[in-house]
Amino acid sequence: MKKKKIFQGKILNLTIYDLMIKGRKVKREMIEHRGAAAILAFDENDKVILVKQHRFPHGYVIEIPAGTLEKKETPVKCAFRELKEETGYKAKKMTPLITYYPSIGYNTEAIHCFFASGLMKISDLKLDEDEILSVIKMDFKKLILMIKNGKIKDSKTICAVLIYAIKNKLL
Repeated sequence: MKKKKIFQGKILNLTIYDLMIKGRKVKREMIEHRGAAAILAFDENDKVILVKQHRFPHGYVIEIPAGTLEKKETPVKCAFRELKEETGYKAKKMTPLITYYPSIGYNTEAIHCFFASGLMKISDLKLDEDEILSVIKMDFKKLILMIKNGKIKDSKTICAVLIYAIKNKLL
């Protein structure tokens, strides 16, 4: 296998691979990403904690809190960190829901979704310089309806919410 890195960025790299699969020469363009953690969390009033975030080129979207793993950071540690940074909440426990590949054909990113429990509001938001977001809270049933009606298009939110609903027999 031969590889050539053609772009190195802050959160991703682009590499071209020349390899053999079943005796055939193939070329693969891969986005290389460290992965991310996403968190489904409910506040003390049983409302889902979401963020309304600007996601270029799509504008503002509603999604669960999430972020990219730092170098050598575990997904669960990232989940605790991102929940605190984006919402000001600290969780006692992170329970894995699902890990999936959002773009399996050309991207190495894995998204690790967690359910956060034992929440306590401890601080204000600690956003990265380029993050533009606000916290919103919503009933779980309304969130399911927004997914069903196509108003929520974010894959990590859809996956985490639906897996949580299935595991808890809410669907």
